[in-house]
Amino acid sequence: MSTIFALASGRGRAGVAVIRISGLLSHHIVVMMCGDLPPLRTAALRKLIWDTEILDEALILVFAQGASFTGEQSAELHVHGGQAVIEAIFSVLRSFPDVRLAEPGEFTRRALENGNLELYQVEGLVDLIDAETAAQHKQAQRMLQGQLAVRVQEWRSALLGITALVEVTIDFADEDVPSDIWPEVLRRLSDLCNSLAADLNGAKAAERIRTGFEVAIFGPPNVGKSSLVNALVCRDVAITSEIAGTTRDIIEVRLDLEGLPVTLLDTAGLRESDDRVEQEGVRRARQRVDDADMRIVVLDRDHAAWDPGFEPDFIVSSKADLGWVLDGAIPVSTKANTGVDVLRQRISEKLHQIAGVAGVVVNERHRAGVASSLLSLREAILAIDGGQDAELIASQLRDARRFLEALVGRIGVEDVLSEIFGRFCIGK
Repeated sequence: MSTIFALASGRGRAGVAVIRISGLLSHHIVVMMCGDLPPLRTAALRKLIWDTEILDEALILVFAQGASFTGEQSAELHVHGGQAVIEAIFSVLRSFPDVRLAEPGEFTRRALENGNLELYQVEGLVDLIDAETAAQHKQAQRMLQGQLAVRVQEWRSALLGITALVEVTIDFADEDVPSDIWPEVLRRLSDLCNSLAADLNGAKAAERIRTGFEVAIFGPPNVGKSSLVNALVCRDVAITSEIAGTTRDIIEVRLDLEGLPVTLLDTAGLRESDDRVEQEGVRRARQRVDDADMRIVVLDRDHAAWDPGFEPDFIVSSKADLGWVLDGAIPVSTKANTGVDVLRQRISEKLHQIAGVAGVVVNERHRAGVASSLLSLREAILAIDGGQDAELIASQLRDARRFLEALVGRIGVEDVLSEIFGRFCIGK
């Protein structure tokens, strides 16, 4: 297997850059460039020299096989972060036979293949790298620390106990088996189904924590939607004017709202129009509003009777500085800067309430696995109620267990590895 290298720190000008090397030749490379091998897992200052030329003075760390992130012999070169320094060292590394630049996620993949990480930890690691808000950071850490594995083990243990009860009726079919075994099996299955369903119900919230909640600001033209978006994010991101229909396309603005990732959608004013471009903007706006996690309608005095066609999460009465407020709405004036903080707090409270139901099921792979296991358990319940053979019921329970084991990477995960590692950057 090739020895691989990559920049493990961010690209661009920096005080320090970390170059990671992993594979059988990593220690040999360090010796060739530094003259000796520093003590294992101890930072040592060395000059990096090649063809009598000093490339840099760096801190060097080396790790033995089985005692590194990847599980292989590896090394880290902590060099000055100038691009010329990095390129000079990369040029030397490329000159060694069977040494190449790492592919995205290849260090982590080797850690998985060498047993240093479990699949759920890999998923937690990529989420941790991508985390931009406090909620994303906490959720990624929970995954990385194995909360999913703990939960799956609880489910699996309960399922093994149920399966043992069912298989008693198969192994001792010709002998006296307690007649009240099936009520106990049904009770345990019901408890297990409820546990899986509870975590499954929190899957959408957990996924939104990973990818961001969408909050759609919508309403008729020229009621102040774009001004409201600008006020909520405290900067000018949307063009505002007195001309109705100024916003034609959907403007998306990312926002960290008290730890939650939020995308505000400034949509085109919803109205009938002969303008084909505006018609397309209205069509897109209606679709995004329908799909949003939260919908906020903005109205003013001239559009007080405007019907959104469904119940929004909040109604904003805009231009409140003019002295008119719609009953039951949150009064906001972007000109006087009043009501914006109240609206922002109401949005935050509701989104945190939604996020509060998130459990250990945090992505589509987890959701599909838990849903499939739950379906098999419910089919087993129907089979028991229908008086089906114990062999069929035991088979359905085994299917449920396999779906759970796949969640933590014990079986059948090869088809998802490429998708997972495709999210990693080079150097990790």
